[in-house]
Amino acid sequence: MKHAVVIGGTRGIGAGIADTLRNKGWRVTASGVGSEEVSEYAAQHPDDTCAQLDVRDTQAVTEFFAGIERLDGLVNCAGILVREAEYEIETFETVVDINLTGTMRCCLAAQPLLASTGGAIVNTASMLSYFGGPLVPAYSASKGGVAQLTKALAGKWAADGVRVNAVAPGWIETEMTEALRADPARNQPILSRTPLDRWGKPAEVGALAAWLLSDEAAFVTGSVYPVDGGYSAM
Repeated sequence: MKHAVVIGGTRGIGAGIADTLRNKGWRVTASGVGSEEVSEYAAQHPDDTCAQLDVRDTQAVTEFFAGIERLDGLVNCAGILVREAEYEIETFETVVDINLTGTMRCCLAAQPLLASTGGAIVNTASMLSYFGGPLVPAYSASKGGVAQLTKALAGKWAADGVRVNAVAPGWIETEMTEALRADPARNQPILSRTPLDRWGKPAEVGALAAWLLSDEAAFVTGSVYPVDGGYSAM
C-alpha cells in the first residue's frame, strides 16, 4: 500500500485531499498545527496516522520525516491567510514562513524518502499565484513563490525520479472562505466571474492531487494546475 503524507491535512483542502487518497487505497498520514484539530481528525479517521507539526520549526519537520519508513507521496497543504494584517511586516514574514518556506522545509526533508520509492510531491499554490490580491500581499507573494519553487524542484529532482507539481485552487468551500460565502455582497461577484458559477469542493482539488501522485501522471512534472472553475481564465 502506498503511503502519502498530507501536511495541513487535518482541515480544509488538505482534509479533502487526504479523504480522496484514502478512498483510492493510499495509507495516509495527516498533520495539523493545533492539538485540538489533530485530535478531532484522529477521532474521525481512525485508520489514518495523525501528527501535530509546525512547519516553521525546521527541527520538528526533520524529526517528523525521520520517523517515516516509506513515503510515496507528499502533499504540502499547510497555509494561512490574514488579509489586511499582512501589511504588517511581522505578519507578512509569518505568512511567508508557513506558506512558502514551510513547503520548502517539508520538500527537503521528504526528498530522500521519495527518491527511494520514485515518489511525487504536490504543492498547494493558488489562483493568486497568477495575479495579486491587494488585501493579502503575503499570501499572494507566498503562493507565487510556491508555483516557482515547484518548477525549480521539479528540474532539480527529476534525475532522482521525484516528480514535483502543484495544484492552484480558486474559491473552494472551506472554513477559510465561510464568511465570504455567507455574505451576498461578496459571494455574488465571485460567482459572476466564475464560469462554472459555483464554489469548488475540497474533494475536487483532491481528485487532481491524487492523479498527480499516481503512476498515470508519470510524465508530468513542473506543472501548476488551476482548480478554480475558470476564474483565473477570465
